[in-house]
Amino acid sequence: MTHEGARAALLVLADGRFPAGSHAHSGGVEAAVAVGRVRDAATLGAFCRGRAHTAGLTAAGLAAAAAYGPEGGHDPLALDALADARTPSPALRATARRLGRQLMRAARAAWPGPELDALAAARPPGAHQPVVLGVTARSAGLGPADAAHCALYEAVGGPATAAVRLLGLDPFEATAVLARLAPDLDMLAERAVRAARDGPDALPAASGPLLDIGAEAHAAWPVRLFSS
Repeated sequence: MTHEGARAALLVLADGRFPAGSHAHSGGVEAAVAVGRVRDAATLGAFCRGRAHTAGLTAAGLAAAAAYGPEGGHDPLALDALADARTPSPALRATARRLGRQLMRAARAAWPGPELDALAAARPPGAHQPVVLGVTARSAGLGPADAAHCALYEAVGGPATAAVRLLGLDPFEATAVLARLAPDLDMLAERAVRAARDGPDALPAASGPLLDIGAEAHAAWPVRLFSS
């Protein structure tokens, strides 16, 4: 694939219209809105920054490692086990596998290949979404940095979009939140790629306990707008 073709593939993969299922998930912001931790653009910015530096960084490391693939010393099945170990919340583990399964369906339609087929066969319930994202990046001709940037953007883009619906937030303000986070996302993507290059033992394992607690509470709600 040419460099221009890979760039186009990155745009497709990062596009919010890519049918990977993330539109149905709030990234924890619905639970945060319910308890008053996210109320406006300023608190949304703080939430997204915290999510980027914890769950986002961890996901970016896994995605970058999966994009390096076996040649870089990373086996997707081993990475899936590492993702499980980095996700203490049962609700978030279930969400990650559900999103991974949906992303796998979309990826195999867009960029069919043997690595995606092998991972789908080995993990029929669905591998963790960041791992699928990294293998998808490989199949699309993208690299570890592309996969890391996609993971990080998704980590904050989903909550920002959900906040517009949950709070009636001005979409321009939500977009400004994401724009202000760009330097953080670039820095975290570089950190994730360096860690993935150094091997599985160096992968980030940053945690966000409030995200875990909120996810478990949210999963028990009888009525909710988002799946997570």
